[in-house]
Amino acid sequence: MRFGRLKEVGYTRAMTENEQNTARDSAPIAKRRSREKRTISQMVALYCAGNHPAEERTETAFCGEPVCPACKAVDDYSVTRTERCRQMAAKTSCDQCPYHCYRPNEREQIRAVMRYAGPRMITKHPVAAFRHLLGR
Repeated sequence: MRFGRLKEVGYTRAMTENEQNTARDSAPIAKRRSREKRTISQMVALYCAGNHPAEERTETAFCGEPVCPACKAVDDYSVTRTERCRQMAAKTSCDQCPYHCYRPNEREQIRAVMRYAGPRMITKHPVAAFRHLLGR
């Protein structure tokens, strides 16, 4: 009841930073941001499948594939970093970006994921791999 009254008066909650980024994105940038989140999540899931036993994979990654709790944390962090990326419209890849979004420890984790999953993406997710390589 109280919240209904607040809406009648014209109260609106403040938008989160992620909602502001999404609201500001043009359609092509929003599509690219969504594709980048799915691609990095697929890479984390591929890394987890190759390095951790199936019985440990009890969580679900952003892309919908099973991952272990440790890889789920990496997946959540990388998806959040992609949502907050300030250079999505101009960037080709994170290593060429002037901003370092990832903390040093997480940067090393995601590098290990990309070193492992990058070459394997061509057979598992070929379209995503080629788009990632082309920077589109």
